[in-house]
Amino acid sequence: MQVESGLECKFARFDDDALSVTGDSVIEGYASYFGDPDQGGDIVTKGAYAASLKRLAAERRQVKMLWQHDPAQPIGIWDEVREDARGLYVKGRLLESVARAREAAALIEAGAIDGLSIGYRTVKATKNDKGQRLLTELELWEVSLVTFPMLPSARVGAKGTSPTDDTLRELAAAFEDARQEMARMT
Repeated sequence: MQVESGLECKFARFDDDALSVTGDSVIEGYASYFGDPDQGGDIVTKGAYAASLKRLAAERRQVKMLWQHDPAQPIGIWDEVREDARGLYVKGRLLESVARAREAAALIEAGAIDGLSIGYRTVKATKNDKGQRLLTELELWEVSLVTFPMLPSARVGAKGTSPTDDTLRELAAAFEDARQEMARMT
């Protein structure tokens, strides 16, 4: 998705080890996976964020944590944003003094929100033999909590200890499985 400013957005949904929220409003997970084509056919390659992350650190700036890519709704702070062998890992804190952040934590824990999305500008890209865009260098601006992710290979998981949380996660997973099955049938 591309917005008016030229900023592009790439969505990802996560498996159990990818996005979690703990009781102290710390969230962590992967905002992007390397090598997985998203629903738009784009593939982020290893190292695509390296220059941007280095530049941000040198300028003492941070990647912003937004709600649904809305620049008027920051909901927390990303304390750690780094590339590893798997993708773009993020760890941060939802700000409990922000009402939308408290809502986001509740929605993640219930399984109603199951995605992260990156807001970026493409610096370098090529096409592979399948016509897919290979994103080789990106200028990362923000990572948002989102409702509708674009990367189908990942699902959300929220850490919790109560049986209610487990039941809600199982129910959310069942709905997601049914949604994917219906999409395959159409």
